[in-house]
Amino acid sequence: MASPPPKPLLIYDGDCNFCTLWIRRWQHITEGSVDYLPCQDPSVAAQFPEIPREQFETAVQLIQPDGTVCSAAEAVFSSLAYVPDRQWMLRWYQYSPPFARLTEWGYHLVARHRTWFSFLTRLFWGRHVEPSAYRLGRWIFLRALGIIYLIAFWSLWMQVTGLIGSHGILPVNQTISQAQLQFDIHNVGADRYRAFPTLCWFNRSDAFLNLQCATGVAAALLLIVGIAPSPCLFLLWLIYLSLSTVGLAFLNFQWDTLLLETGFLAIFLAPLQLRPRWPWNESPPSRLIVWLFRWLLFRLMFESGCVKLFSGDPTWRNLTALSYHYETQPLPTWIGWYAFQLPLWFQKISAMLVFVTELVVPFLVLMPRRLRQWAAWPLVILQVLILLTGNYCFFNLLTMALCLLLFDDAAFRKLIPGKWRVLFTSGALQPKLMRKRWPHQVVVPVACVAVMMTAMGLFGSLRIRFPWPSPMVVAYEWLVPFRTFNNYGLFAVMTTSRREIVVEGSHDGIHWLPYEFKYKPGNLKRRPAFVEPYQPRLDWQMWFAALSGFQQNPWFANFVRRLLEGSPPVLALLGKNPFPEKPPRYIRAVVYDYKFTNFKTRAKTGDWWQRKRVGLYLPITSLRVAPNRAHVVASH
Repeated sequence: MASPPPKPLLIYDGDCNFCTLWIRRWQHITEGSVDYLPCQDPSVAAQFPEIPREQFETAVQLIQPDGTVCSAAEAVFSSLAYVPDRQWMLRWYQYSPPFARLTEWGYHLVARHRTWFSFLTRLFWGRHVEPSAYRLGRWIFLRALGIIYLIAFWSLWMQVTGLIGSHGILPVNQTISQAQLQFDIHNVGADRYRAFPTLCWFNRSDAFLNLQCATGVAAALLLIVGIAPSPCLFLLWLIYLSLSTVGLAFLNFQWDTLLLETGFLAIFLAPLQLRPRWPWNESPPSRLIVWLFRWLLFRLMFESGCVKLFSGDPTWRNLTALSYHYETQPLPTWIGWYAFQLPLWFQKISAMLVFVTELVVPFLVLMPRRLRQWAAWPLVILQVLILLTGNYCFFNLLTMALCLLLFDDAAFRKLIPGKWRVLFTSGALQPKLMRKRWPHQVVVPVACVAVMMTAMGLFGSLRIRFPWPSPMVVAYEWLVPFRTFNNYGLFAVMTTSRREIVVEGSHDGIHWLPYEFKYKPGNLKRRPAFVEPYQPRLDWQMWFAALSGFQQNPWFANFVRRLLEGSPPVLALLGKNPFPEKPPRYIRAVVYDYKFTNFKTRAKTGDWWQRKRVGLYLPITSLRVAPNRAHVVASH
């Protein structure tokens, strides 16, 4: 050897496509700590004549500044060890003979089949094998999340007084009083704030409910602008948790828990900065947190498929579920009416594609770069189809926002003008930016807790019994009230008939007039409308109430009471009040079986719906008799 190189030099076969691809990746990882040179360079033979050319072509060679030479897997691990975060691989190689033998065997296996593995590299990673960066993807995702938070809080603000205000359906002051009574009975002290986490412990007024919603709207706007993103995300998560806790049935939908879990993880994804910056001037996000978002998207979709598969529902088993879905879902759109008219063979194919999208595609989310990006498209298409045929609040938007993190900056660069692309090229980051990241001491424990808690839920969805350690079970139960690590799965059992509750009032008990809701089916001629991303939470709960009796829905009795009292906040939740002068003396609720009309009937009558009376849901009741004793009035 003429003279050892001044810094580590990795020599590789420049004629091997597989080698050149991965050398590009290692160059980005080592960031100038190691030099790279193809063995075909004339200087190699002159400087290192004692190393045969065949040895360079067989395996990479790392020549250290002290003159030592190593090759194959040892050379790879030794070169990557110049990056502090990658030193663990060399330690494993040095101190674990089985690991060393396995990696050397794997290296030479790849070396003997370079053409095949080059094809796999192109298939899995595409043209960009460099480590993925997510600064631009995070910048877009956080603003999308800010818009979704804005929608959620604004939507709730318009309804919060009627739902859980002092004269609402489930008054928050009664909810807190009942919770406090239960905690006093069980001698629970300060732990009540953990077991029932809400800011309403400190103030139960309508003004405070509105203040929480207004603060959520303001924090969401700040997040969209990019001001103090991490503190804003913590505040958004805290307030939404507070309102979800006291909202009971009205804020217990899967997209509410999905927003809480997404919002919590986003706290650690956001850059630690106060002023808004362009993405290329922000600190890079933790790849571990980015992976947690993929894990969340995987669980959301995969568990949704599992619950359908394991529920034993015959409509999913024989692929006829979608022949009912468009008609029986809570709030269909007019496009859903047309989708319902499609032939049965098309509905069966659609159901099969739903299973493929929810049970197969999610595994691609956890795969390398190109497969992740392929997975995003069927997931997004599914959400768009759901969005077009039914009103599911911000659920579809939030799921599509999660898909944004399946794309790295290399993918997003293709969408921006060429003169700006240079700003997003991967390279050495400023030390100042690196210091403005969440430290590993925070990120790693958060990731460990998230994976352990969600793995327990996933095993439950798969019906797998596993002897979890007692500390994990205790931790799981302790964290449940925060609704931050959840299970998912919509429409495990498909509803095959549509029951609608029509609430009617009367002054004399003989002549009855119906209350008209804003969005749920009522008037047969009213076209199903697009409501999303706004969610009329009372209309949604009326759909769930029709699936069982009023005895199983305590809020319904309170709703009837507010109608009898003529509560303005509750009446504001409705589309039409047939008693504008004074409240009715009596209320009853009638159940109808609703069905979509077909093309012929709608052309003839103009009706979108047809219905048949089934019976009473709630017998005649008045303020003189509590709703749960309505049969006394009915018998009279």
